[in-house]
Amino acid sequence: MKLLAAFRASRRQPWLQVAKSAIATIAAWLIAGALFPAHLPVFAAIAALLVVQPSLNQSVSKAIERTVGVVAGVVVASALALAFGQATWVILVAIAAALLIAWLLKMTTGTSNQVAISALLVLGLGAATPSYAVDRVLETIIGAAIGFVVNLALVPPVALAPANRAVDALGDEIAASLERLAGALATPQTLQELEELMITARLMRPMVVSADAALTTAAESLTLNPRGRRRRDELERLETTLRRFSPIVTQVIGMTRAVYDRYDDQLAAEPTVRAIAEQLRRAAHDARRVTRRAVADPAEPPTESLPALTAPLAIGVPASQHWILIGFLLEDLRRIHEALTEDPAA
Repeated sequence: MKLLAAFRASRRQPWLQVAKSAIATIAAWLIAGALFPAHLPVFAAIAALLVVQPSLNQSVSKAIERTVGVVAGVVVASALALAFGQATWVILVAIAAALLIAWLLKMTTGTSNQVAISALLVLGLGAATPSYAVDRVLETIIGAAIGFVVNLALVPPVALAPANRAVDALGDEIAASLERLAGALATPQTLQELEELMITARLMRPMVVSADAALTTAAESLTLNPRGRRRRDELERLETTLRRFSPIVTQVIGMTRAVYDRYDDQLAAEPTVRAIAEQLRRAAHDARRVTRRAVADPAEPPTESLPALTAPLAIGVPASQHWILIGFLLEDLRRIHEALTEDPAA
């Protein structure tokens, strides 16, 4: 299974990405072949194939990386071939020299590999003359340009849907965790139930990481994308929502840990604890409200879109063994209230 994981992805790439790669590679081969009929247009085809990436921003990066790598590799190979000929040992020296030069210039791993591959192809496929070197550079630029144009023309991908799902799922899990914590405060709990409550709350942390990664991918997909202009407001809304949710996750986990550490069977009998449980349920309502779209559902009652954490909480004098826990819960509840009701535009 580990061997399969080394070359198999968890899911297939979109079929549109496969189609665009094929179209770009074929077009680069045909166009570059017509412009440079003396040699097979290998450099153009490879450049087009590599430049077609999931986002236009990545396409530009790959185009630059590919072009710089080819230019450096062609220069190294041509210089060595003109000086020493095209013997086998010259090819091996060219590969080593290409990698060394890339290292000295602090090139990225992808660019470094491209320098070595280009040097190998130049010496292995043709006569390393100045005109041949110039043709291969131009061929690479043409292939990279074709790959970018194809990626731009055929429905540039916008990765906002996965980001939406990730942020909404985080909001739903925050609400569910708040409700579970409210239930734990309102009814007696066993040690096993408290441990399950703690483990479940901690699962929100990887959800924050996943949501942040999805937003990074979404932002990258909008860069240089002509379809991205009208979607930037949605991306900003998601980023704002995640910024509001991230500290709440920390607070909910902290509250859950405090209940786990300081729980006793008399806790549910405290009037203040029952009031805090009710406030947690209201906070859960507000967490779900934050993830809701700006367009209201006509089927919802008008009050459904209003924040529920509005009524003041009257605090009685708790039992001596509970006042530290109650104070801790109240302070985190205040912070959650501020995060859920703050003005995103502020």
